[in-house]
Amino acid sequence: MKNSLLFDFIVDKTKKTVFVNREFDADLSLVWDAFTKKEILDQWWAPKPWVSKTKFMDFEVGGRRFYAMVGPEGQEHWSIQKFTSISPKTNFKYLNAFADKDENPQLPGSDWDLTFSEQNGTTKVSITIYNESLERMEQQIEMGFQGGFTMGLQQLDELLSTLKNK
Repeated sequence: MKNSLLFDFIVDKTKKTVFVNREFDADLSLVWDAFTKKEILDQWWAPKPWVSKTKFMDFEVGGRRFYAMVGPEGQEHWSIQKFTSISPKTNFKYLNAFADKDENPQLPGSDWDLTFSEQNGTTKVSITIYNESLERMEQQIEMGFQGGFTMGLQQLDELLSTLKNK
């Protein structure tokens, strides 16, 4: 990773929103694929030693991704994402909720808005995560969301470096 690449993670409790901006030394198409194709997404989404296991993913408006974060002792934490808007290679949005193994969501959830842009071979991803409740947002933070998501994005950076050199 270039040291000059942007990364910020801002928690705004008054707005019940988390803002993440992250640049990657990779072209837009590759970064987009890393966020939208389950075979790539599962390689970086969970912070080590956890792994992401996508049961199914239909990346289309109205489609869903149902996945688990699987721990080193086999513990599973399931989530479901329902895609609400997709503008290819520029933006997609989804509703995210914790769930049980039978796909029953635990509401309230959070609304994710991901915007992608490229300049001179560097791709910026801007993520806005609006939580329906402050309690849910605080629960996520307590569960280590900031550290875990930061680690996942670092893993993505390393994966992109490998993928772009193939």
